[in-house]
Amino acid sequence: MKRFHVHVNVEHLDTSISFYSTLFGTSPAVVKDDYAKWMLDDPRVNFAISARGRTVGVDHLGLQAEDDNELAVIGSRLQSADAVMLAEKATTCCYAHSDKFWAEDPQGVRWESFRTHGEATTYTSAPSLDEPRTGSCCGPSDISAASCAPRTSTSCC
Repeated sequence: MKRFHVHVNVEHLDTSISFYSTLFGTSPAVVKDDYAKWMLDDPRVNFAISARGRTVGVDHLGLQAEDDNELAVIGSRLQSADAVMLAEKATTCCYAHSDKFWAEDPQGVRWESFRTHGEATTYTSAPSLDEPRTGSCCGPSDISAASCAPRTSTSCC
């Protein structure tokens, strides 16, 4: 069964961990110096936050597949929708090894569909956290802005 994924960029990790832990009624499953993740079962959500200097707010949405077949089905659906922007195999992102598809919906909302194969010791495969982001961790680097909010909006909600 797939799990919905939300990744939010935050300014202050500790206060955000405290807030979301209270909201969800549980501590994060993963905590790093710049990242935290909750694997909730009710609702079934992979909720992640990171403090890495990116624009504060929702970074991207996604679907986490449980197996290769689920990921292939999601990839096929994205291709049918002409939405696949990037397919990655054996990538490292968010302290995890995974295969994934990155896509953008018609409004510019970034979607990550992925299957995790295990934990990683680094946030990304980039050699240093101090170096600018050149890979596709948390989305292809050529997608405009670091937020999944639509590029133009006339509504507050």
